[in-house]
Amino acid sequence: MTSSPSSSAQHSRSLAARIGRWSTRNRGKAIAGWLVFVAIALFIGSAVGTVTPSDDNSGHGDSATADRIVDNAYPDRAGETVLVQAPAESGTTARDPAFRATVNDVVKGVSGQPGVVGVKSPYGAGNTGQISADGRSALVTFDINGDSDLAEKRVDAVENAVKAAGDQHPAMFVGQFGDASADKALNKAFGDDFAQAGMLSIPVTLIILVLTFGALVAAGVPLLLGVTAVVGTIGLLGPISHLVSLNDFINEVVLLVGLAVGVDYSLFYLRREREEKARGHSAKDAVAIAAATSGRAVLISGVTVITAMAGMLLAGDSTFTALGIGAMLVVFVAMIGSVTVIPALLSGSGKWMERGRIPFLGKRMSAARTRDIDSGGRAWNFVLDRVLRHPVVSVVSATALLLVMASPVLHMHTADSGTEAIPRSLPIMKVYDKMQAAFPGGEIPAEVVIKAKDVTSPKITAAVKQLKRDAIATGQVKEPVDVTVSADKTVMQISLPILGTGTDKASNDALATLRGEVVPKFADAAGTKAYVTGMTAGSKDFNDLMKSRWPIVFGFVLSLAFLLLMMTFRSIVIPVKAIVLNLLSVGAAYGVLTWVFQDGHGEKLLGFQSTGSVTSWLPMFLFVILFGLSMDYHVFILSRVREAFDRGMKTEDAVAHGIKTTAGTVTSAAVVMVAVFGIFATLSYLDFKMMGVGLATAILVDATLVRAVLLPATMKLLGDWNWYLPRWLEWLPSLGHEASVAVAAPVPSEEAEAAQDRELIPA
Repeated sequence: MTSSPSSSAQHSRSLAARIGRWSTRNRGKAIAGWLVFVAIALFIGSAVGTVTPSDDNSGHGDSATADRIVDNAYPDRAGETVLVQAPAESGTTARDPAFRATVNDVVKGVSGQPGVVGVKSPYGAGNTGQISADGRSALVTFDINGDSDLAEKRVDAVENAVKAAGDQHPAMFVGQFGDASADKALNKAFGDDFAQAGMLSIPVTLIILVLTFGALVAAGVPLLLGVTAVVGTIGLLGPISHLVSLNDFINEVVLLVGLAVGVDYSLFYLRREREEKARGHSAKDAVAIAAATSGRAVLISGVTVITAMAGMLLAGDSTFTALGIGAMLVVFVAMIGSVTVIPALLSGSGKWMERGRIPFLGKRMSAARTRDIDSGGRAWNFVLDRVLRHPVVSVVSATALLLVMASPVLHMHTADSGTEAIPRSLPIMKVYDKMQAAFPGGEIPAEVVIKAKDVTSPKITAAVKQLKRDAIATGQVKEPVDVTVSADKTVMQISLPILGTGTDKASNDALATLRGEVVPKFADAAGTKAYVTGMTAGSKDFNDLMKSRWPIVFGFVLSLAFLLLMMTFRSIVIPVKAIVLNLLSVGAAYGVLTWVFQDGHGEKLLGFQSTGSVTSWLPMFLFVILFGLSMDYHVFILSRVREAFDRGMKTEDAVAHGIKTTAGTVTSAAVVMVAVFGIFATLSYLDFKMMGVGLATAILVDATLVRAVLLPATMKLLGDWNWYLPRWLEWLPSLGHEASVAVAAPVPSEEAEAAQDRELIPA
């Protein structure tokens, strides 16, 4: 006896179908359970708090060793500098009484503030290096005791004192820059940026979904799932942060990934359920079919995406580990929410989903669903018909275009963007730029660190004097050279202001000279090991780490993705092709990033100044995120293709059917992602502009050239070879499909079926 698609779906043994049946039978429990989970997660997260490292200990190589030595030798402190500068046209110099009075008021103002120690006036003995060569600029330096959080609180009073001194001498420029003051200003600027991105991303997503569904309630479901998944995940990260060091940036990654997959997975479910209703199935049968098909695709996609995100755990960097944990967790939460809450919301008549229908638009969308039930609309039909008619031309043309887009990657240069990534419109950066102009390298020095029983011994003292002479003689190091000794005289820091911006060629050349020639000579003379740290050294060491780790991360992600797809679709051709197509998307994104940001072709449009590089953390991050998100579409589309193939369609017909029926969903999901990622391209911080452009480009390319052209064309050319699996691999377990929701299946009794489902999820 042959059962109908709805009957087969109603009794499907797949995990997704069983979860869907439980949710529809226990609608109240499923919805309430999800809301309770989110509330509890948020409560726990708020109760225990989220711990972020007070200091950045994520360095690598020699710079990290030096940083650890310094951290252990000195009490927590934040270095601060105040610049006093006379106008160029005034002729005033540091020798004039008005200038000296300004400096004295600054020294007096900061000296009595809580936590301020080690105030050094440019007029103090041995501090002549704190006066610029032209005599019109001088520096007052001091430290604020306390870790980064405490120093950031204490710096308010210090800034007020500096401002008061400046107000007393309006003819002079008085500005402050340092660890605590910069952290405070940048945290506020970035917080404002992210608040703006969050406020924009949600309404933009809602507008796109309203245009997709034509009804406010239906549009709100995917958005609600995405937002609650993000909120629940952020709550769970609270207790996790007490076990694993988490980065401040993790919430933004959770928001990006959570909205993307939450909306994707909901769309997969909702569009399939509506499609089946349009075919004439009852509401109950439509939900059952959606659970057995799109629900399974969501589970497979979720596992694949989590696997890709796990690649960040192998990057060898604590920041990547934190971001990987956040991304994996939000994908898991969104996946669970999709296969439990969505079926519960859709159960019953489902008519409430049509509430809030937009006049004209709602009726038009409903009519379009009925008209285009087996197609993606006229535009997609137009493209796909021609692609399948001319597959060779399509493959060659699309591949050539993607390779052209990717070609700039051949000269990609990665580096820490450093202070150059920070918008120059910020007052704190205007002070920084003035300091750099008057004292090149003073705020981004190379730090030489040594540890010995007594770093003040005559031997080491003589070696330090020679180090100063040798460093300045290179022409790549400038005054003032500052020497700091720990209280127990076991650790010494020698600050060498180097040329450049900290991460450009001039700075890296200076670092190479120090590490290759000057510092080894010093270490031999001092009789102890010497390490070089600072912004330039840290950037170089991190860049080297990324280069050494990318084969491991790429290999892990590609290998596991291959295995998962092979077991899902019972083919070795499908995973190979998926990997190649995804790499083309990633390559195109890398090429656009290089062309726009490194080569500077997007400066005016996006409002930035090129640093001549792509920030060093971004390529690996983009690869992992993009590979995972691209698999969403791939698994969803191929699931429909395989489903049609299993029902007896030829491969070519199954490809056309699968892509046309998923075209609307893929388009809607891609538009949401591109819009949300594009918002990040409008932020002021250069690294996030790069991330937004890279993500948006790759998703756009993936949803158009790859999914609409290369995927169908290559499947048409390969024919039944798409499903080739060698006999010696047939023993592998299957993660994929039942033969089809339309194939006959023995119908178990209601009692037996319910018992099976209770084994999965207790009622």
